[in-house]
Amino acid sequence: MNNLQKLGGMAALLEATIYVSAFIFFGAFWNFPTEADSVQKFAFLAENQVILSIVNLIMYVLFGIFLAVLVLAINERLKSNSPTLSQIASLFGVVWVGLVIASGMIANIGLSAVLELSTKDPEQAMTVWRAIYSVVEGLGGGNEVVGGLWVLLLSFAALKGDELSNKINYFGIFVGVVGILTVYPAEVLTEIFGISQIVWFSWLGFIMLAEPARQTKNSGEG
Repeated sequence: MNNLQKLGGMAALLEATIYVSAFIFFGAFWNFPTEADSVQKFAFLAENQVILSIVNLIMYVLFGIFLAVLVLAINERLKSNSPTLSQIASLFGVVWVGLVIASGMIANIGLSAVLELSTKDPEQAMTVWRAIYSVVEGLGGGNEVVGGLWVLLLSFAALKGDELSNKINYFGIFVGVVGILTVYPAEVLTEIFGISQIVWFSWLGFIMLAEPARQTKNSGEG
């Protein structure tokens, strides 16, 4: 049990690190030529295909793997005192894992496909790329409803079971609500969710590493 909690805490901290790294990469290093024509855009993507594929792998697939560990660990911690809410939360957590990993796979496979097509028909390739980008955003990039529901429900479960701390639980409710609100296509909501999740993942990770045995103590009292 304690080992699983420590793994979950490490996974949460690594997820926060991935979030920060993604913000830094796209904010400081990724200079996509949005005003260029299709040929120039695909030339840029072809030149940076390796680094973008690695970033997608880390940002989606690796993130999803760490998320799977955290979902399992937090469910194990909460299920004794809040079994119903914890199980429902973990269901959304598992779905989020699948969506995030699928997003990364689609992004990388789609990138390879459109780069190959761009050598023959750049305009058609751009149309396909926009469609792929929309799918990736809908699954795990710009729409955070499923992730928001997971955070919201597990925060309620933690409150009910007197786990973690009230401060992080109320903050988790805020994070979850913002995630659900990203169903409305406003970039500011996605950014708020991302930044608040960095704080939440970091906070949760430190708590799970510092108090790995708390669930065992509570279950013994019950």
